[in-house]
Amino acid sequence: MNPPVTWLYVPGDRPERFGKAVASGADVVILDLEDAVAPARKDEARANAVAYLRSRADEPSGPQVHVRVNDLSAGRGRADLEAVGELADGVRLPKVESPAVLDLIAGAPAYALLESAAGIVAAREIAAHPRVAGVALGEQDLAAELAVTDEHAMNHLRLQVVLVAAAAGLPPVPMSVHPHVEDEAGLLASCRAGRALGLFGRTAIHPRQIPVIRRAFRPDDDEVARAAEIVEAAEQAERTDTGAIALPDGRFVDAPIVARARRTVALARRLADPPSSDG
Repeated sequence: MNPPVTWLYVPGDRPERFGKAVASGADVVILDLEDAVAPARKDEARANAVAYLRSRADEPSGPQVHVRVNDLSAGRGRADLEAVGELADGVRLPKVESPAVLDLIAGAPAYALLESAAGIVAAREIAAHPRVAGVALGEQDLAAELAVTDEHAMNHLRLQVVLVAAAAGLPPVPMSVHPHVEDEAGLLASCRAGRALGLFGRTAIHPRQIPVIRRAFRPDDDEVARAAEIVEAAEQAERTDTGAIALPDGRFVDAPIVARARRTVALARRLADPPSSDG
């Protein structure tokens, strides 16, 4: 599994930004037809997304391009899904509160956004739905509904979603957006705190946030050294067919620890250099 680290939103009514977003170094670009677009421009945004997705259908490389559609409980959201579902690499579904709505999905993999109390309560069933490729929190809407201002309370909700995603065999849960674009120190600290909770990667609303997110989720030198030591011990055990894996300090490790160490080494290599970008 090689999950994305950076996901970049771009408003669907700003097609002149689509190419720049794709060149930003983000792992996934999300054409947003929902919150970033005024109601009067949503049809235009949908048309822009369809035109762009068709224009790049034969491109051999580049980031994945997803589309965040409007709420599927309304006609506009269903029209969005019908228009982009076979063209996008993934569709992000806002305000998912029941697995029943996921039965509408065909074509692109679906990523369910849990943005309400009902969504959190139904998170286990939503994550287990066969059409769901991933789940994430919509933290601003959720906090507003619950009137939650305490970070410890939000962490409790985040951990619930981390748990249900892991139980369903889904990729790790990415963090919600950091709305203060110029607060790079706050973004870095927030990412590191989320990483400690088991969250992985983050959605961004501006390209300048991408290098900060990458840096936050890159293992540090000590983590890489410890992981490399475990990998070397595992490979030595495999070469000698000794079974038990012992580290130089006498500690024994088992298969899940080795698997995590290998992921750490691979992630460090993947994030060692900044992504290519034309600015």
